Amino acid sequence: MILDMHAAPGGQTGTNIDDSYGYPWLYNSPKEQAHLLMVWQRIAKHYANNKTVMGYDLLNEPIATYFDSAYFNPKLEPLYKLITTAIRSVDKNHLIFLGGAQWDSNFDVFGEPFDDKLVYTFHKYWTAPTKDVIQSYINFSNKYHVPVYCGETGENTNEWIQQFRQMLDSNNIGWHFWPYKKMDNERCMITFKKPSNYDSVIAFANWPRTNFESIRKARPADMSHVKQALEGFLQSCRFENCIENKGYVNALGLEPAN
Repeated sequence: MILDMHAAPGGQTGTNIDDSYGYPWLYNSPKEQAHLLMVWQRIAKHYANNKTVMGYDLLNEPIATYFDSAYFNPKLEPLYKLITTAIRSVDKNHLIFLGGAQWDSNFDVFGEPFDDKLVYTFHKYWTAPTKDVIQSYINFSNKYHVPVYCGETGENTNEWIQQFRQMLDSNNIGWHFWPYKKMDNERCMITFKKPSNYDSVIAFANWPRTNFESIRKARPADMSHVKQALEGFLQSCRFENCIENKGYVNALGLEPAN
């Protein structure tokens, strides 16, 4: 398994992905950076000799496209170096995965590798399933003799999944198709049925909250329906109640279970 920092202190992305306040404060806050280094060092110390863990993905999808890349991008690799130094003080065994800027897509932020166990990771969604869309990552790999890894892809038809997976395999690039499980959706390995009254939960989540009056109005009139929906969700998503998407599993080149 790979341990992936999705929600860094201060926010590494600046959107809902990192559970932040809508801005990548991490890069401007020495306090949050110190917190991040402490967290990664503690994680690495705990797993230093654990062979089940392949490595550490330091920051998921850093620096969204909404922000000034000329300002933020130069801050990314220096922060990666600080985190790596903190990890290496307690763990010299595991791989370290570095994601590019702008949704793990931009490798222009990287210079020469600064550690001998680095893997560079990219995410790729909703493009053509052809080699040209990853050629820049292959070029980077060849230039520095380092492995590259597709840390996230998927969310597409079974035909696309198969074509993109085969293209990655043919170029010796490991992959992780996202996600494993979704509700009422076949674009994943397994799915589960939407429970009764779950639309009331969706309506609550989507209700505008521009002022306190709207927040009060967002509260459903019948809370028993909400409780039923959430309890139903917890039951539906249990593994024994899930449904295997055999077409998706076949597209990954895996064998569906009996």
